[in-house]
Amino acid sequence: MLKPVAFWDSSALIPLCVSQPQTATARLLYESYRIVTWRATQVEIMSGLTRLDRMGQITHDRFFIGKRIAQEIMRDWISVGSIESIAGNACLQLELYPLRAADALQLAAALEWCEGKPRGNVFLTFDRRLREAAGSAGFTLE
Repeated sequence: MLKPVAFWDSSALIPLCVSQPQTATARLLYESYRIVTWRATQVEIMSGLTRLDRMGQITHDRFFIGKRIAQEIMRDWISVGSIESIAGNACLQLELYPLRAADALQLAAALEWCEGKPRGNVFLTFDRRLREAAGSAGFTLE
């Protein structure tokens, strides 16, 4: 039987690639849910990994291991939305919630994935503001 799907923000995916305080929780979620995410999430993951490397929070070797793990995860995820299809909705999310641009795009992509019906659909993120916005939009939070 296939695991249920959930929309994953990059903040929930990066801890699968490198050790962080949320890694244990992220792994439990990964065992429970398949990944749906938006097309640009791979860029956000690489941005996060390179930032951790540049700040010295992970070693350069760990960066390459994390990058390889991210590529493996990407092979199995379901990608939704293009920038053209979600940009307008992302602007609306910025008006509704105190989000950064990338987080508004994530929320807009999640809303596109569920066809604007978030009730009963799971949204996974470790970002506090995005979590609050997704909950207010009607998503189930884990």
